Amino acid sequence: MNASKILAAAALSLLAAAGAHAETYDGVHTVNSTISRADVASQAVVAAHAGNVYGDGSTAGAQPFTSTADRAVVQAEAVAKAHDPLASLDRRAFYRDEVPAAYKKPSVSFTRQAGL
Repeated sequence: MNASKILAAAALSLLAAAGAHAETYDGVHTVNSTISRADVASQAVVAAHAGNVYGDGSTAGAQPFTSTADRAVVQAEAVAKAHDPLASLDRRAFYRDEVPAAYKKPSVSFTRQAGL
């Protein structure tokens, strides 16, 4: 016998030892409702005409927003962040969640100059 036949025989013997356990079918369960069909139908009509009660924020449209920040300051921060080569480094991307010291040095250049 080869190994696959031995493993198959062992698996079958384990199934036989455990026995076959199947789920039982209890039939269709009866519904014991205390509400009449007419009451359920009227509740359904009310719910259908109520609209999406959970979608208030999506149908409200654009909400007014008043910023307290100065436009020039926000733009300067965005430009500084865009020019920072270390801004996109995520410590979770490195071994033991620690950015290597070589990346922390300000002398690291992420751009290459064309060699002439």
